Amino acid sequence: MSTAPILSADNLTRHYPVKRGMFGGEAVVKALHGVGFTLEAGKTLAIVGESGCGKSTLARLITMIEEPTAGGFSIDGVPVVLGGKPPKPALRRKVQIIFQDPYGSLNPRQKISTLLEEPLKLNTSMSAAERRQAGLAMMDKVGLRPELYDRYPHMFSGGQRQRIAIARALMLRPEILVLDEPVSALDLSIQAQILNLLADLRREFNLAYIFISHDLSVVKYIADEVMVMYLGRAVEFGPREAVFSDPQHPYTKALFSATPVADPHQPRRSIRLQGELPSPIDPPGGCTFHPRCPLCFDRCRTEEPQMRPVPSGMAACHAIETA
Repeated sequence: MSTAPILSADNLTRHYPVKRGMFGGEAVVKALHGVGFTLEAGKTLAIVGESGCGKSTLARLITMIEEPTAGGFSIDGVPVVLGGKPPKPALRRKVQIIFQDPYGSLNPRQKISTLLEEPLKLNTSMSAAERRQAGLAMMDKVGLRPELYDRYPHMFSGGQRQRIAIARALMLRPEILVLDEPVSALDLSIQAQILNLLADLRREFNLAYIFISHDLSVVKYIADEVMVMYLGRAVEFGPREAVFSDPQHPYTKALFSATPVADPHQPRRSIRLQGELPSPIDPPGGCTFHPRCPLCFDRCRTEEPQMRPVPSGMAACHAIETA
């Protein structure tokens, strides 16, 4: 298996201009700022952080739904440049997305057969018979019986609908799947089934996953690497086991300390952050985490920290540098 990155992102930035009312002028929401990472085929990168940290914005950039304000990324070593135009079919085939809500992501007026075959109809020259055969084969891959092929989405459970969404995303045989909270709307028993299915499909098709989740227990199960984000910036990045066993950034430590532990005898200390998440319209200067950080000192208020090597991988924190 090749170890060359299938996806490389550098300084990805996304800002949104917004109106401050009739007389308030225009402001800028800094949803994503200077994020970079690499991802290899067959690997899973999990992205975690509070709501509003930029996870879903990053997903929209990687899936080419939106263009970055600055920075860029490449797939298979080829830079992705859209220039305000929709991505070409060959490029669109490389990246697909699976959304959180299995009820809202499928058109209720279309049969499953239409939902699965439509990507092939728009992007390939396959005949109707070939498209149907490919759709039925993918239904089998995700564990659904062929007699369900011509039914409507409302006739399926939530777990079955998410299997259908996964099948649809795989119809064009992408190289990268972006999974935006793919199991958070499902019951726990169904979550386990979908996670096992995703793990099997990743191995079979040598897929690369970008897995966005709030659930750190799910992340610990499925991820190879973890990127922790705060207010549009990456604050820690590293292999899953290293980040979970020895988190370095104070935000990562606080985030992980809030995760429930099944063992009642395991000692733990919850770290409670003070204050609210600042507004991305007016983020704090220096380190954006400094107003809530227990390790804050003067340098944190004026100088933005950069990613540097730490025992668990990489982290952006002045306090770590002086430790």
